[in-house]
Amino acid sequence: MSDPNRPGITYADAGVDIERGAALVERIKPAVKRTRRSGVASELGGFGGLFALAECGYTDPVLVSATDGVGTKLKLAIETGRHATIGIDLVAMCVNDIIVQGAEPLFFLDYFATARLDVDTAETIINGIAHGCEIAGCALLGGETAEMPDMYHGDDYDLAGFAVGAVERANVIDGSRIVAGDVLLGLASSGLHSNGYSLVRRILADHPVSLSEPIGDRALGDVLLEPTRIYVQALLEVIARFDIHGLAHITGGGLTENLPRVLPAGLVAELDLAAWTCPPIFAWLAERGPVVPAELLKTFNCGIGMVVAVPAADAEAIAAALRETGETVTVIGSVTAGSGEPVQYRGALRF
Repeated sequence: MSDPNRPGITYADAGVDIERGAALVERIKPAVKRTRRSGVASELGGFGGLFALAECGYTDPVLVSATDGVGTKLKLAIETGRHATIGIDLVAMCVNDIIVQGAEPLFFLDYFATARLDVDTAETIINGIAHGCEIAGCALLGGETAEMPDMYHGDDYDLAGFAVGAVERANVIDGSRIVAGDVLLGLASSGLHSNGYSLVRRILADHPVSLSEPIGDRALGDVLLEPTRIYVQALLEVIARFDIHGLAHITGGGLTENLPRVLPAGLVAELDLAAWTCPPIFAWLAERGPVVPAELLKTFNCGIGMVVAVPAADAEAIAAALRETGETVTVIGSVTAGSGEPVQYRGALRF
């Protein structure tokens, strides 16, 4: 029989402090509120987020979903104590996957798990998520914060995101309309984005350097933590104005693995590697690894974060429209009829 005078054990004694979680919810409400958009039908704190699709003006909508994380880029954020932009990465990885289907991202949910909830750090991270949602034009509809001392250790945490978008059924972009003769436009990346960081961290372990080492005109740490570019608003604008045949988000697997995901059978993407100059971080990786060009091209984006397949007759106008939105656009190749490797390179990467 238990001793009635002995104090009972609490959830907080086991490492989970519900009061810290409640404090976090209150502190992030202003950031979440800034992401509110048409369709949102609930407030933060409920069991589920409500979204009224009918308020968004669609007549025959198809929902498009995507889920992703940030990979081991998180380790760099944790090790350096720089958490302000990692949430932008999380949103970008999901909404960029949605826009390639021609869909407008509508809402986003996040999952944040850690050993012990540090409210200040969590608020910084979620403010970054909210900022990413603002850039993409989607609502931060809700999320989950999990405190799991037996699963994580020290300052470690993990992030996952889930986004939902919509597109009219007749306007779905799935690559099926790509034809021989289409021009491939490359939209510049902001750097490594959120892929290949296990290889980056291996190189850093093999060749220890200061994160203040200059890469071009910036410090290495700043370059490595540069947030992933969100292409949503620029692409929504050209999708509304032009006939876009296909879109490919260049993530893990690089150009080599991601372009084939949208190419119909019997077509090949011919890319001119000399058409663009890779940002300095890719030259640094190639030298310090060393990492050979073929490995760079199937691991990293090499400076191209999104590829747009367009009719040749419209290529110049579409490129100009994208530049007007602030994108850096380069004609990187074309689509041809053929067999063999679905992505075929000519020339060499320029650094």
